[in-house]
Amino acid sequence: MSRLDFGARLIAPMSTQFRLWAPEAQRVAVVLPRGEHAMQRDAQGIFSACVAADAGDAYKFRIDNDTMVPDPASRLQRGDVHDESVITDPDYGWEYEAWQGRPWHETIIYELHVGACGGFAGVTAQLPRLAALGVTAIELMPIGDFPGRHNWGYDGVLIYAPDTAYGSIAELKALIDTAHGLNVQVFLDVVYNHFGPDGNYLNVYARSFFRADTPTPWGNAIDFSRPQVREFFIQNALYWLQEYRFDGLRFDAVHAIADPEFLRELASQIRGALPNRHVHLVLENEHNDSSLLREAPAKPGFDAQWTDDWHHCVHVLLTGEREGYYEDFQNPAEQLARCMAEGFAYQGEPSPHADGTPRGSRSAHLPSASFVICLQNHDQIGNRAMGERVITLAQPHALRAATALLLLTPQIPLLFMGEEWGETRPFLYFTDHNAELGGLVRDGRRREFARFQAFTNPATRDEIPDPNALETFEASRPTPANNDWTELYKTCLQIRATQIIPRLAGCRSAGAAALSKTAIRAAWRMNDGAVLTLAANFGAAPVGCPDADDRPLFSTSMDDHTPGMLPGFTTLAWMQNP
Repeated sequence: MSRLDFGARLIAPMSTQFRLWAPEAQRVAVVLPRGEHAMQRDAQGIFSACVAADAGDAYKFRIDNDTMVPDPASRLQRGDVHDESVITDPDYGWEYEAWQGRPWHETIIYELHVGACGGFAGVTAQLPRLAALGVTAIELMPIGDFPGRHNWGYDGVLIYAPDTAYGSIAELKALIDTAHGLNVQVFLDVVYNHFGPDGNYLNVYARSFFRADTPTPWGNAIDFSRPQVREFFIQNALYWLQEYRFDGLRFDAVHAIADPEFLRELASQIRGALPNRHVHLVLENEHNDSSLLREAPAKPGFDAQWTDDWHHCVHVLLTGEREGYYEDFQNPAEQLARCMAEGFAYQGEPSPHADGTPRGSRSAHLPSASFVICLQNHDQIGNRAMGERVITLAQPHALRAATALLLLTPQIPLLFMGEEWGETRPFLYFTDHNAELGGLVRDGRRREFARFQAFTNPATRDEIPDPNALETFEASRPTPANNDWTELYKTCLQIRATQIIPRLAGCRSAGAAALSKTAIRAAWRMNDGAVLTLAANFGAAPVGCPDADDRPLFSTSMDDHTPGMLPGFTTLAWMQNP
């Protein structure tokens, strides 16, 4: 089976090859406006046909003379997920086709939801502002076709088809081309661990896609032991990287993929197919499996992992919250110091939140840039019942200290849309399912929060916004501004660009420690021998920091600095040249 061979592939004007893996089907036909054409079945259950059809033609597959289904590898839908698929022409007049990307250590990520930002065209309009801020990569939450007009994207069922609610294929390619012209990378969040609950027809003709003996929260687990299944997702990754020229992929919740060998094969195939471009591969992985991360750019594996441990430590220090997974962070300053020095807080220790199950593996051997850190992202805001942003939960001066720590730490920083101007509007969980499924999602979400102290009362749970209500989506749209928060981000990102990034490749931890229950100090030896030191205090009282510089590279404090002391609500950064 050759690359990019699932679905409809235009091989010449008015000539299209169709391929569908349907092992449980006896007969498959492709149905086009000009007629129906039987497809030939091979020994693997792959049906194929070469038909006189052109770009723009709509089609469906008829299974066993009965059920009509869209193409699971549809590149475009005419309507929604249940409707006809459309043949597309991959050609596009790229202005910046010579773009090869940027090295990973230069990355500063800005995560956004395309729909909340006005679609592909709306995101394109924001690119000059983001480039001027100092962002070097935007990351789009999933865009694969989902049911309805708005969705987080993690309910997608047609993972090759950009949802038309966001705009056209040409507008998406123009977004990426414009970003490259501004020296900004574009990453895409992809979901390979499950399909959404509405619009997935694979069980009709390809039950072998799933494992009946392995249930997950989303249904039977995907069976990655089958080569056709592995190829379906590997081709999808290459499709986004090659046809759309995305610069990287973020792989959602790979801890739900019960086959780490597939992940290694996926990374290897991508690296082999694109050896001359800077292509970056990032994991979300609750298991903290450091074996998947590569120790150097020339080695196999994934560039980095979202490090929830770092977020959770800082969030507890800022808010004092201890429920849910924050239960695992009873000593947040000590655990944050470990994150700063080694990446993961949990490296095989038992997790109280998981009933004592050990979590994680050793990570101190990995470079600092193996870890993506944040103060907020779509999960950490949107998985709260009321979608509160951290600015509404934390003391402002403490949050400013945390912001400087995020942006000046050698690990890779991620911002979530709006935080750079102190956005206070929530980011809620939203969907647009049919009435029956929408009601189930609403009620299930409210039951999920019943274990939290604030929602033990059923009347209080009823106040949790209905994900399916249009106003829930509308309330989640950020409203751009320019203020003191923006200046803080600009200043820190300028320092990062001029003082830290040039020294970052190959930098290593020089140790970290808690200074008190609210303060930490961490240092790194940079690639030129200089030592970068950061000290952060999230409490009001000053703490001792013996080597604190009285003329720091940067400080969030308005007070004069007493040598050897770290003021309250302050981050200090200083660089000692070799």
